[in-house]
Amino acid sequence: MRVASFTRAAAVAAALTLVAAAPAAAQQPAAKIDPADTTWMIVATALVLMMSIPGLALFYAGMVRKKNVLATMAQTFAATALGSVLWMMLGYTLTFTGNAPVLGTLRRFALAGMGMDSVSAFAPTIPEALYMLYEMTFAVITVALVAGSVADRMRFSAFLWFSALWLLVVYVPIAHWVWGGGFLGSAGVLDFAGGTVVHLNAGVAGLIGAFVLGARRGYGTDNFAPYDLSLAVIGTGLLWVGWFGFNGGSALGAGSRAAFAIVATHLAASAGAVTWMALEWWTRGKPSVLGMISGAVAGLGTITPASGFVLPWQGLVIGIIAGLVCFWSCTWLKLRCGYDDSLDVFGVHGMGGATGTLLVGVFATRAVGHASGLLEGHPMQILLQLYGIVVTLAWSAIATFILLKAISTFIPLRVDKQAEMEGLDVTQHGEALQ
Repeated sequence: MRVASFTRAAAVAAALTLVAAAPAAAQQPAAKIDPADTTWMIVATALVLMMSIPGLALFYAGMVRKKNVLATMAQTFAATALGSVLWMMLGYTLTFTGNAPVLGTLRRFALAGMGMDSVSAFAPTIPEALYMLYEMTFAVITVALVAGSVADRMRFSAFLWFSALWLLVVYVPIAHWVWGGGFLGSAGVLDFAGGTVVHLNAGVAGLIGAFVLGARRGYGTDNFAPYDLSLAVIGTGLLWVGWFGFNGGSALGAGSRAAFAIVATHLAASAGAVTWMALEWWTRGKPSVLGMISGAVAGLGTITPASGFVLPWQGLVIGIIAGLVCFWSCTWLKLRCGYDDSLDVFGVHGMGGATGTLLVGVFATRAVGHASGLLEGHPMQILLQLYGIVVTLAWSAIATFILLKAISTFIPLRVDKQAEMEGLDVTQHGEALQ
């Protein structure tokens, strides 16, 4: 559903049909590359890449213990590098070529046939190479997000295998289903920038990973206080700014819809931070820095699927709901279920992504995103959003579990007890902070 204009997309699709019998050299959508849209999308792409390195790397590293800081950063860096290569080779073509219900084609394998003037039907006013790169940044940060659930204990070699396979087996199909012409998008499921594809997907995968690997040694008894929350605060700031490219860039053009998405994003992050801070102040007597940054990220993740469909005041409301739901998920729900999601990927991103996706069905405004929700007399949209949530949750959970079990038959998923006690920096990478 992430298109700059449904009308333009339909026109491009019609043009493609008319030239289907023409020579291969002529088979490009008849669209003109727009300099303003291209400039904005170059900036947005850089902003989203900044979310992974250094944003997420610093955010995660600041919340683990000193002996695992470098290893945690290495996971984000490796997921970005390895995922970029795989996306260029296979991920992009399987996601965004063809309009089959389940998976794309190999027409753009290793970017074959992509020329200087090539454009995609999904983004007809920018170069296809730029569109490919923009979508690449989404793919790599989704894989990197999963690492937060298994921090402090996953073997680096196992993480590399998992990153590669998970990108192709889990992320690519879901992205195609929602954004690439697959059955969820065709059914009417709305996800502007990744509530299902990114946040719910990564959150569920992280939860399954936490269960399969088991809790960290000493979980519940030892001190797992963050090494340096100042790093996490800096990482949060980079994520927050980068999210303007994440959500605003999903308009795929420089226009009012991008501006509205950015405004809703900022207000949701602010409301999420204030709400979490207030809840923690009320329940624990003091507002922690960790709580404030967690609330901001919760607001950012929750507004993501709705950002291009809602008005600014609705973004504020969604941020408040995000703070409430994600605070409850990371405290009561986590304690009640007893799982060790190291950095609360499921509580923040999984629950936030699901909540935001559902709220699209309530708040979607036709004047902003060409679709209506419950408040505009279209209650069926809530059921469609629920359908997208269930399908994403099921595929992510089942496929992630199978992948982890398959990898474990060849190499151990988890470091041994001694390595975990010494820390992953030394045992996995031969380096350590002084």
